[in-house]
Amino acid sequence: MDFSFTEEQRAAAEAARGVCAGVAPDAVPSPSLTAGAVAEGFDRELWSRLAGADLLSLLLDEEHGGAGLDAVALCLVLRETSAVLARVPLLEHSAALSVLGAHGGQELKDDLLTRAGRGEPTLTVAAHGRTGHDPAELAVTARREGARWVLDGTQTAVAWACDADLVVVPAAADTGRTVLAVVPQDHAGVSVAEQYGTGGERLGELRLDSVTLDARDVVDAEGAWEALRELLTVGTCAQALGLGGRVLRMTSEYTGKREQFGFPLATFQAVAVQAADRYIDLKAMEATLWQAAWRITTRAPGSLPVAGDVAVAKIWASEGVRRVVQTAQHLHGGFGADVDYPLHRYHAWAKQLELALGPAPAHEEALGDLLAAHPLGG
Repeated sequence: MDFSFTEEQRAAAEAARGVCAGVAPDAVPSPSLTAGAVAEGFDRELWSRLAGADLLSLLLDEEHGGAGLDAVALCLVLRETSAVLARVPLLEHSAALSVLGAHGGQELKDDLLTRAGRGEPTLTVAAHGRTGHDPAELAVTARREGARWVLDGTQTAVAWACDADLVVVPAAADTGRTVLAVVPQDHAGVSVAEQYGTGGERLGELRLDSVTLDARDVVDAEGAWEALRELLTVGTCAQALGLGGRVLRMTSEYTGKREQFGFPLATFQAVAVQAADRYIDLKAMEATLWQAAWRITTRAPGSLPVAGDVAVAKIWASEGVRRVVQTAQHLHGGFGADVDYPLHRYHAWAKQLELALGPAPAHEEALGDLLAAHPLGG
């Protein structure tokens, strides 16, 4: 079997690398609860460059100006953007467009996709539930009233909620399944309360009070929310991989130059062993990510449902990125905490990604349930 990336996928990664070449992680805000240290908005200039390189429409079909690529291509691009801590809603925007393109009605697609593929409007997704610990699809309710839908509820920690034009909100419908509502920020009944993330970015608590939407703005299709959730998950794993890879390179460069007792730190066995362990973590993160992204793209048969591959990727990404940045801080010594050096920003963003992915033991429990229901070789 050929496990190499396609020419189109490699081209997307190369384009992202070029666009991000001038992005300086030092410009990323330091994590703090003081408003002065929190970003006021995402990087609009970089967003425009990504749009100009056709990287916002990767997952759209050609009919709507896209490249018709898949989750693997998106993850390759996200690996590049996260390596420089790019402050753009690329994951949420791309995942939302992909699912709306696959499951949305024709009127919604014709009106929205081509414009959004150029970066205007900007989309984000409410995916963390009411408290961050409960299912996102249960935080908001949606009921039919004639030809319209009425939404009520609250979603917390919505990434880019203060800046995006549209928020895609999963909601528990009276039909018995989860619908996806495309909610304009300036719609009657919509309010956003500012929150702060661990990485120093603004989040938002999205409140919906009897928000009424036309039927065309609500996607009531089987599997739409599940597809969106899977894309968001593997995309977050890709961000963890890109960040972790950059941090390990920073550690390698530092320990190769920093000397103790007349020798580079990298020549000490204790340092080399720790770096080798983190390299193994990254390789496991990489292998499990591509497996999960490939499965959700192809729906290829396997010994476990796709959810099993996604759970494994989340376990490695959540644990791996934490270990990588912790080891980096340890090997950098006090220099790693210097606010004039970007490592502390990577550490904060890694913690934000770890929290977004959720604790590894929870995913191990879910994987155990899948194995019990689908015994390997059974």
